[in-house]
Amino acid sequence: MQDDDNLLHEALSAGARSYVQKSDAAQHLVSAIHSLADHRPYFTDRASQVLLENFLTEADKVQYILTGREQVVVQLVAEGHRNKEAAAVLNVSIKTVETHRSNVMRKLDLTSSAALVRYAIRNHLTEA
Repeated sequence: MQDDDNLLHEALSAGARSYVQKSDAAQHLVSAIHSLADHRPYFTDRASQVLLENFLTEADKVQYILTGREQVVVQLVAEGHRNKEAAAVLNVSIKTVETHRSNVMRKLDLTSSAALVRYAIRNHLTEA
């Protein structure tokens, strides 16, 4: 119920499904309670705006962190292609795909293929 964007992130990280800012409590509190009773999340307009802006900012960061080719390699890996298959699709050597994949893992501080796939899905790098 605080008007601080950081608290919104902390509340969501802690498992909150709704967020009503202190300044909006009078007009939104009853609606938020009804939403929770129906097992639906509830966010005020300001909270929704903050969430959308953060989502878009994170999505934009992916484009700047990874090169275009690295993004394609991540997409292929997330779609289940092995390095050899990805190399054939991209018409490059297996070593080149392995290098791109290694660079991605290092840049994103990932330690497993499963983490890479989760990252790709969460950041909409897959077509499926």
